[in-house]
Amino acid sequence: MTANAERPVPPGDNECCEGGCSPCVWDHYHEAMRVWQEQQKAEKAKAQAELEKSEGDAGH
Repeated sequence: MTANAERPVPPGDNECCEGGCSPCVWDHYHEAMRVWQEQQKAEKAKAQAELEKSEGDAGH
């Protein structure tokens, strides 16, 4: 996995005013989390593909 891909931190208790702001700090957090999850999924797939390739190369 990529070392610099840190999981987003949710907003603190006092960061949302609950005033219905658009975008809200929670909107930013959820978008960052979505992007982070996609990155993690891609990194996992890449690592799996590399593992499968190296296992295939070792058999020949």
